[in-house]
Amino acid sequence: MRRSLLFIPGNNPGMLQTADVFEADSIIIDLEDAISLFDKDSARNLTKSFLESFPVQKEVIIRVNSIDSKYFTEDLDIIVTDKIDTIMLPKAMPEDIIKLDNLLSKIEKEKKLKKKIKVIPLVELAKSVLVIEEIVKIPRVDGVLLGAEDLASDMEVSRTNDSVEILYPRAKVALACIAAKIEAIDTPFISTLDIDGLIKDANFAKSLGFKAKACIHPNQVSYVNSVFSPSKEQIEFSLRVLEGSKSNIKGAFSIDGKMIDKPIIERAEKIISRAKRFGLL
Repeated sequence: MRRSLLFIPGNNPGMLQTADVFEADSIIIDLEDAISLFDKDSARNLTKSFLESFPVQKEVIIRVNSIDSKYFTEDLDIIVTDKIDTIMLPKAMPEDIIKLDNLLSKIEKEKKLKKKIKVIPLVELAKSVLVIEEIVKIPRVDGVLLGAEDLASDMEVSRTNDSVEILYPRAKVALACIAAKIEAIDTPFISTLDIDGLIKDANFAKSLGFKAKACIHPNQVSYVNSVFSPSKEQIEFSLRVLEGSKSNIKGAFSIDGKMIDKPIIERAEKIISRAKRFGLL
């Protein structure tokens, strides 16, 4: 269960060493876009050394290089250990994720890992959006991140402040993830100084069904956490709903003039579960 995922360049020792200080629920150590071709090996080795020396008390996600790059295989060979939780795969297509699944199964067996590594596909191509229903059904997939910048480039459209150009991909990804009962993770908000814009964008993503948002700067994390956390009012109302449901086993009942039935009770259960997960209860 996540609200915020913070990208950290794999070649930045200062940010890596303070990973636990950040309020993000997950960190994404980036070996791909944030790293120049000349720094790929050093970033990979620095990340490996960091993870061996500094245990991180939150989800560790590694964004590896794309499956068709010469760096991909070595990324997996060196990075996949019990020190990480999840692999993020760029420009993911179903066949790529299945190949990654098979490779991870082989590595887990050879290295005798104690955990099964999860996968977050990065959907950033038009053709990936069109097969999102296939992507979310692959068993190892634990969430999907929409990558709007690369997607807009693939679509040959400009990114705008209101993000109207990615409305359909956003909605399609969110709905597919909801149907598969995995997390839809929204694209980062690129302007690190526009906090009002960030909050507006995050709230809109939440209204579509996204459960979390990626961040590219630590100053975005607290605002994203706030948006994707249950509010005090939601928590209080949900507690009343669940308390009322205990004594109304025969069916619907009323709270403050509002009819409470099964869907509202189920939503209250989800809200309380998130509240507990994020230390709000």
